[in-house]
Amino acid sequence: MLLFSRTMKRAGTGLCAWLAAGSMAAAFTACQVTDTGGIDDNSFNQTAWKGVLDAQEQLGISGRFLESQAETDYEANINSLLGGQCDIIITVGFLLGDATKAAAEANPDQRFSIVDYSYEPVIPNVLGQIYATDEAAFMAGYLAAGVSETGILGVFGGINIPTVTVFMDGFVRGAEYYNAQHGTAVSVLGWNPETKEGLFTNNFDSLDDGRAFAQNLYDEGADIVLPVAGPVGLGSAALADELGVEKLKIVGVDADLYYTDTEKQHVYLTSITKQMDATVMQVIENTMNDTFEGGNLVGSLSNGGVDLAPFHDMDALVPDSLKQELAGIRQGIIDGTIAVDR
Repeated sequence: MLLFSRTMKRAGTGLCAWLAAGSMAAAFTACQVTDTGGIDDNSFNQTAWKGVLDAQEQLGISGRFLESQAETDYEANINSLLGGQCDIIITVGFLLGDATKAAAEANPDQRFSIVDYSYEPVIPNVLGQIYATDEAAFMAGYLAAGVSETGILGVFGGINIPTVTVFMDGFVRGAEYYNAQHGTAVSVLGWNPETKEGLFTNNFDSLDDGRAFAQNLYDEGADIVLPVAGPVGLGSAALADELGVEKLKIVGVDADLYYTDTEKQHVYLTSITKQMDATVMQVIENTMNDTFEGGNLVGSLSNGGVDLAPFHDMDALVPDSLKQELAGIRQGIIDGTIAVDR
């Protein structure tokens, strides 16, 4: 269990510095508990923490976080933040759902928000931050099907949980929609949205697994792979770097990995992004303004909560006609004429 209090730890830089003494007296404190991926996971923990950092800069709050080294740390980390020091406790990830629920119900006066999770029925002092990632993943699958040279795509997850498989569902269905529009037969290895069976590393931290799973999919013909496994995907990116992007390309998740995985940025065709920094900051503002309510805050294509990242170095590989199709698909998803969940 690692504690960093009131830091200015910049996402993606590794720089950690203490706030000036005057800032340490901030009247509002936002506290974050990560899952086992860690605060610098180039993924959702890091992006959520950026929301706290943005609030520090723009709203003058104080921020601190606890890193969970194992799932057994979740309850202890949350409990250690109770007692009035945190105006809002933000937990990150599906796996913290049970521990957050237990702490919230035992401490009804403490406000909580959980990233990538929601409760039914609503817990009055918990605001869930959830994302329609299948919308952006649908676009990514359509894009990948249009760019693939082999006609075979690959996908694998970290753990078989809804916040992972929602990416996989959208990706497969986007490729299927491409086939329906173009009369092609692009296949996706690694996931079946109907049977809910597929490939999972069963962890979010082994880069070796990321390399091995991507290698297996590549060996079966996939030239574009979507790893939905947090830092595990960095292993897939390392493999793509070694093979060369003409042989294997990667689709990132959560953050725009072109900016967060700078050493391997050239291997990313695009990323399926969740704007967790924006929703975290919105939750903080709501809490500061005393407009906090339990329930759900949903990020979608229509409100900018999810998106498909730019193609960056691979922009020239995406024909203008495909870009126009993607723009039409985006609008169709927003206005409801294209269903991503069938």
